[in-house]
Amino acid sequence: MGVDSTAMLVGMRRLGIRPDLILFADTGGELPETIAYGEQVLRPWLRAIGFPDLIVVRYRPRHGRYTTLEENCTTLKTLPSLAYGRKACSAKWKIQPQQRYEATWHPAQRAWAAGGRVEKWIGYDAGPKDMRRGHELRDSVRYRYVYPLRLWGWDRPRCVREIMDDTELIAIATQAGLSPVPRKSACWFCPSNTTDDVRYIVDNHPGLADRIIEMETAARPGLRVIQGLWRRPRKGTRGTEPRPGSMSEFIASYRRTRLLPHAQTEPAEPQRKAA
Repeated sequence: MGVDSTAMLVGMRRLGIRPDLILFADTGGELPETIAYGEQVLRPWLRAIGFPDLIVVRYRPRHGRYTTLEENCTTLKTLPSLAYGRKACSAKWKIQPQQRYEATWHPAQRAWAAGGRVEKWIGYDAGPKDMRRGHELRDSVRYRYVYPLRLWGWDRPRCVREIMDDTELIAIATQAGLSPVPRKSACWFCPSNTTDDVRYIVDNHPGLADRIIEMETAARPGLRVIQGLWRRPRKGTRGTEPRPGSMSEFIASYRRTRLLPHAQTEPAEPQRKAA
């Protein structure tokens, strides 16, 4: 339900390609804006253009101790695996729930029984950042993975332009009072969030910012090598913004800065006494 996936569906429609199944794996960590976009814009648009409805899948552990990725972390007093340099949360909370659904989907069952494969289209764009993604997925006897945005040469700005050129999508979004272009689809506590992403959360969802702090606080006694969700401090070389390894520390600093009047953000000049 992010920019790239929506643009991919827009491109498929223009090429006359109708998907057989549209899946979204919900980790329980999406911003409210993303969920609202899916329900109020994307699903009505899919119905209007004759595409299949959006199917939402979720990871459901048998033990029932948690049902979301956030609950997984707070229950076990840990952080998402990306904070430790791994990608297990994507496999567990996104890939596995989709594959479990597909295993019960009759068209896939028929294809596999006949020796065929399911062709899976994934919305990674042709920009330099997204070109590094998806390489852990390998074609298999059951799946063939396709990245159409890369084949079309669509980077993120091009994806935005293509979405804005779809008049029906624009009309539905306008009626819903939402932007036609969705926000980036990601967990609000994701270690890959930028400093601007975190500022947005603090400004618009202060309760979620508090839950980021709670997650890091619960995990902190077990942290040995990393400081928090952002792992280690970044000095800010090559044009990047410096930041601490702890997202909580950044949130606290940003909140202090917001509370200060603009005139007080710079050190005051020392007062001179008259001789």
